[in-house]
Amino acid sequence: MKDNEKILILDFYGQYNQLIARRVRENNVYSEIVTFDITVEKIKEIAPKGIIFTGGPSSVYSENAPKVDNKIFELGIPILGICYGLQLISQTFGGNVARANRREYGTMPVNIDNTSPLFAGFENVNECLMTHSDFVDKLPAGFKKIAYTDDCPIAGIADDERKIYGIQFHPEVNHTKNGIKIISNFLDICGCKRTWNMSSFVEESVKALKEKIGDKKALCALSGGVDSSVAAVLLNKAIGKNLTCIFVDHGLLRKNEGDEVEKVFREQYDINLVRVNAKDRFLAKLAGITEPERKRKIIGEEFIRVFEEEAKKIGKVEFLVQGTIYPDVIESGVGKGQTIKSHHNVGGLPDYVNFEEIVEPLRDLFKDEVRKTGLELGIPENLVYRQPFPGPGLAIRVIGDITDEKLNILKEADYIFREEIAKAGLDRKLNQYFAVLTNLKSVGVMGDERTYDYTLALRAVETSDFMTATWARIPYEILEKVSSRIVNEVKHINRIVYDITSKPPATIEWE
Repeated sequence: MKDNEKILILDFYGQYNQLIARRVRENNVYSEIVTFDITVEKIKEIAPKGIIFTGGPSSVYSENAPKVDNKIFELGIPILGICYGLQLISQTFGGNVARANRREYGTMPVNIDNTSPLFAGFENVNECLMTHSDFVDKLPAGFKKIAYTDDCPIAGIADDERKIYGIQFHPEVNHTKNGIKIISNFLDICGCKRTWNMSSFVEESVKALKEKIGDKKALCALSGGVDSSVAAVLLNKAIGKNLTCIFVDHGLLRKNEGDEVEKVFREQYDINLVRVNAKDRFLAKLAGITEPERKRKIIGEEFIRVFEEEAKKIGKVEFLVQGTIYPDVIESGVGKGQTIKSHHNVGGLPDYVNFEEIVEPLRDLFKDEVRKTGLELGIPENLVYRQPFPGPGLAIRVIGDITDEKLNILKEADYIFREEIAKAGLDRKLNQYFAVLTNLKSVGVMGDERTYDYTLALRAVETSDFMTATWARIPYEILEKVSSRIVNEVKHINRIVYDITSKPPATIEWE
C-alpha cells in the first residue's frame, strides 16, 4: 500500500462493522477488515497506521467472549475501540464492565470532553447512537473519562500517551452527529496522509488480478447491472482477451433489458461476450416454487451450471468472476452474521462449483464505491448509474409462484413506473425504484364490470450505502399518474399500493 497508509479494523461481528471501513475510506485512507483473532505477527507484517476494534453482540465478561492478543497494545499503534471495543479495552486495563440497569438504544445526547483530540472541534454535547446492554462502570488504569450520558457513566475513555481510545457509541452510522469527524480525528491521531482514492483501488486491483490470474482464462458472470459491469471492465483491463463475459438472459430481466445489455457491451467494449438465452430452462426449474430462499438458491445453482457449460465450450477456464459487493455478503450471513436473505452469487451458490476459484474484485465495496470505480474505469454514466437490479431478477419481485404471464404483467408495469420517474427527473435522486407483483388479488371495477385482479406494489428508496434506506417521498401527482397509467395500460392489475417502509425493519427488495 502506497505510503503504508492503512487502518486495520478488527471485526467482533457487530452489525455496523463494514460501515466503519467505509467511513475510513471516505477520509481517503484505505481500510482492511480482519477477524479479531489476528496474530500480532500478522499485524506487524501489515504495519497499519491505526487499529479500530468494532462493536459486537458478545459480553466481554462471558466465558467465550472474543478477545485480542494483549500484545497488540504494546505495538505503539493508535487504537480506537467502538462499543464492544471500548469494553474490551476497559476490561483489559483493569476497568469493570457490567450489565446496565437500563439498556441504551437510540440517539441521545452525549456529554463530551472537547479538549480530547478525538473530539477536536466539537461542542460540549453531541447527539450519538447508543446500542448496548453492558457498560463500563469503573475507569481502567491510566485512562481518563472523555464522555458520559445520564445512564452511562463512562461513554468514552482516552490514554493520550499511548494513543488508545474507546467510545460506547457508534460514530460510523448517520444517526451520530459528526460521527465521520470522530473517525477523521482518529486518523489525524494516527498521522494519516489521506492519499488513498478509487484510482488507487483500480490500480491495485488490476495489479492483483494480473498476478492472481496471469495467463489463465476467466469467465465473468455479466448481468448488465452496475456491479457485474464494473467487475467485467476491471477484469478486462487486467487480463484482456483471457476474459469471456457470459450474459445469461434467464427471462427474468426487465422489459427490453436483454437486448440493451448486449448492445452496450458489443458496441462500447472490446470484450468477448456470449449471450445465453435460458428463459425456458430457468422457468422450468422455478415452476411452482413460492418460497423466496428456494427461488434464490435454484437461480444461483442454475447460473453456475450455465457458466460451467459455457466454460467447457471455451476450453479450460480456471476462474469465475462475479460482481458481488459487501451488502450482498452481509445479508447472506457469511461468517458469523445471520442470514437475512441469500444472494444468488453468495449464499445461493451450490456446494460444488467446477472452477479453480471464484474471483470477486468488488467484494469489499459499497454501491457508491462501485460507482466511483466505474467512473474511474471510464464506464459511461448512464451505465454506472443504472438502477440496481438483483441477480435473481424479477423472480423475487413476483411474489409466490412464477409464470410467464405474471412476468409479462410485471415487466409492463415496472417499465411504466421507471419511465414516469425518469420523466419527472427523479431517476438520479432515487437510489432504487421498482414494481412488485404481489400474490394478492382484490375486487375492482372497470367501466360497469367487476374485476378480480392483482395488486401491484411500488417501491422507491433513498440510501447512500444500501445497508440502510429511507422510503422515498415521491410527489403524489407522480404516483397518481403512474397508478393511472398502469391500471389502464396493463391488464390484470386493478390496485396500486406504495411501500412506505424503511430499511430496517424491511429490506429494500420484498423477497
